Amino acid sequence: MDGPNVNFRFLELLQSDLKEMYGGAQLVAVGSCGLHTLHNAFKAGFSMWQMEKLLRAMHTLFNNVPARREDYVTVTKSSVFPLAFCGHRWLENLPVVQRALEVWPFLQLYADAVKKKELPNPGTGSFETIEAAQKDRLILAKLQFFATIARTFQPFLKRYQTDEPAMPFLASDLAELMKSLLRRFVKREVLQDITKLQLTKLDLSEKKNLLLPQKVDIGLGAEKALKESAVSDLRVLEFRSDCMQGLTNIVRKVQEKSPLKYTTVRQMACLDPSNMFRDPDRCKEQMKGLVQTFLQTKQLSGGDVILQQFDALLTLECRNEEFLSFQPLVRRLDTFLWGFLNRTYPEAWAFCQKLLLLSHGQASVERGFSVNKEVETDNMHEETMVAHRLVCDYVDLHGGVTKVPLTKELLVSVGAARSRYRVFLDQQRARKEGEARTQKRKLAEDYLTDLKKKRTTVQEVCTCLTTEADKLAEEAEGKSGSKMAQLLSKSNALRRASKDKMTELKKVEEEITIKAEELRYM
Repeated sequence: MDGPNVNFRFLELLQSDLKEMYGGAQLVAVGSCGLHTLHNAFKAGFSMWQMEKLLRAMHTLFNNVPARREDYVTVTKSSVFPLAFCGHRWLENLPVVQRALEVWPFLQLYADAVKKKELPNPGTGSFETIEAAQKDRLILAKLQFFATIARTFQPFLKRYQTDEPAMPFLASDLAELMKSLLRRFVKREVLQDITKLQLTKLDLSEKKNLLLPQKVDIGLGAEKALKESAVSDLRVLEFRSDCMQGLTNIVRKVQEKSPLKYTTVRQMACLDPSNMFRDPDRCKEQMKGLVQTFLQTKQLSGGDVILQQFDALLTLECRNEEFLSFQPLVRRLDTFLWGFLNRTYPEAWAFCQKLLLLSHGQASVERGFSVNKEVETDNMHEETMVAHRLVCDYVDLHGGVTKVPLTKELLVSVGAARSRYRVFLDQQRARKEGEARTQKRKLAEDYLTDLKKKRTTVQEVCTCLTTEADKLAEEAEGKSGSKMAQLLSKSNALRRASKDKMTELKKVEEEITIKAEELRYM
């Protein structure tokens, strides 16, 4: 299951329908895709510095501009250019940041040459972004911190970009990843003996749980860049506080949709061979919990035989050294367990097969993103991207370009492609014209509404001026001499102002009439 809230809502509705249609049966939920959760969490942690704006600008400045690239090479004597930033998979940008750190001194040389008018000024927003970043003395420290935290995620991402069953290892690996982040800014005693479920509930707003900003671990690269930046102690403290806030945002985002919240995910650890060897009693309890979950969701009719056979497995087989030395990156878990369960414990193996079908994430979808990255170019429309993906998938289905069958339908479709393209362009033109008319009418309606509001305001002002003038005139009748003259003078001034407003009101009403007539024929 993917991460967006719409999918959680879809799951909720699906569970409701299943409950009504199949007598209370439910799907076994294990949470959102762990890979998507981490990408979004990392993005939340670095949104405060707008790092993506700089990284995009560095690539965009030279991408597809041969003359500018030639100027860059001439001035810097380097042919290494920034890489493209990936906006939908933030953790894939570690090479992008590493390249940015590598080329930053050369970018400064290029920018200095532009300032000295040795090179033409690009005059683009990308160049202005780079110029603004040059003025930030902490920009290298920020890039180094970005790279440090991205490296923390790399082992987890590499391991779980697979279609092999990996759910039994997810809870421990995700918990260790969260701890590695928390150790950077949370006191060690708080994390001592903390459970996986407690990790998802740890309150990061409690200052007593947090280290002082001066003691936050920002990584060796960022520490070095910070010392070389020559900024004030106050600015250093602010930077460390920002790093601490970024780490807090990352962990909170992981906590928000963490698979660790789901009991089934934590109990799946009973299928980890090393856990079977080290703590068989705990594995028994976890397997019992899984059986109860499947019974409650009506995914299983009985579980006594399963528990008996799993107990026998832990008692008789798991003393084997193979369980302790099992490495998931070397050997598939389903193949390993099949060798011990298939013949001797068939019911337990049938249940384990169901458990191993639970997905740890959308690895295939992530690989689809990689395919998109290969076929995409700048300014590509959504329809073009979809068409490219359809072509790629069809070619992969047949095993290569040379093996694609040239059917009659395919040839006819290719022959009619130009006419379909013309029809598409006509539809796009008609749609844009319709949108333009709608926008023009909306602007006219808004303007007419503003005129009516103005008319109401002018009418109110006229009424107030006339009323006040009348009051002053009545008050003047009871006075004499200079006092009477002064009151009459004020009254006349208000009447003249009222007369001017009436003239303005007349013009507004005439304009309202004209605009209302124009709107009728739009």
